Amino acid sequence: MIIIAGELRVEPSERDRYLAGVADVTRQARSAEGCLDFVQAPDPLDPARITVYERWESDEDLHRFRDTPGPSPELPAIRSADVHKYRISAVEQP
Repeated sequence: MIIIAGELRVEPSERDRYLAGVADVTRQARSAEGCLDFVQAPDPLDPARITVYERWESDEDLHRFRDTPGPSPELPAIRSADVHKYRISAVEQP
């Protein structure tokens, strides 16, 4: 299993526009083969922060989605990004 997680930072006044712009990308990802979860969501405390979380069955599924042509929205600039890919070898109940 692959998890992509982290944060994006945009101008606080542009965060809602950014999230509206990626809504179709989210819909496309969630219907893609191997996508278990996909979300970009506003942080409840920091108006510049967007939380990124994706969960994929495999690298192949992730790359197939990223290589598929899809929406190309006009988005506000991302000021910074701290997003990483994690390989999960086991899953347990919390």
